[in-house]
Amino acid sequence: MLVVALASLAGFLGLAGVAATKHLSDLDLLARTLVHLARNPLLDPAMNGISGLGENYGLVPLIALGVAVLWHRSRRWALALPLLMAGTGVLQLGAKWAVDRPRPNLAAGGFPSGHVLSLVVFSGLAIYLLRRSTLPRRQRWLGSAGAAAIVLAVAFSRLYLEAHWLSDVAGGFALGIAYLLPAICLVEWVAGHADGAREASAQNLTLTLPTTNGPEPTLIRLASRSE
Repeated sequence: MLVVALASLAGFLGLAGVAATKHLSDLDLLARTLVHLARNPLLDPAMNGISGLGENYGLVPLIALGVAVLWHRSRRWALALPLLMAGTGVLQLGAKWAVDRPRPNLAAGGFPSGHVLSLVVFSGLAIYLLRRSTLPRRQRWLGSAGAAAIVLAVAFSRLYLEAHWLSDVAGGFALGIAYLLPAICLVEWVAGHADGAREASAQNLTLTLPTTNGPEPTLIRLASRSE
């Protein structure tokens, strides 16, 4: 995972370097032209609704739902999820300030797409946890496909609404992956360390019990609960 994260980080830095020059690539211009051809007033409400999933009013309920689902299944991830999502906010603010690239509609803060960054982290974590779950294979695949579809739909909506250039969206994908994968490794490492410490402590616990012949030490092995 770390190799993929490093490759994503390199891709993000490359895109950021180009975006900082305010240069638009041929792909940026081509994508905007194709989106113009696909525009239809009937689609506008749907695109606004889909894009709203990446706004605070869309993300907060998603995060709350995620915490509620995870609380009784994997408490460490229920606690980690809000922290991970808060980190995406810090990342996008820092990147937008550093690059300062205008959006297609001339508003500031175009690179990277914060909507895409946030949904890549949220949906990427959902896919990771689904793949590790004990759910039937069909349900895991359907859940993963649904999470990926949400990210792609939000990414397209940002292009459709002319809120971002294609390279802004690509930057959101790259930064999201570069941030999420090391975060997963860190949480799993910390959790494994904590579980190992609890197990070692349980194995070394002794308890003295009275018997008819006097007190004798009795070793008790306790099973640590894995979150």
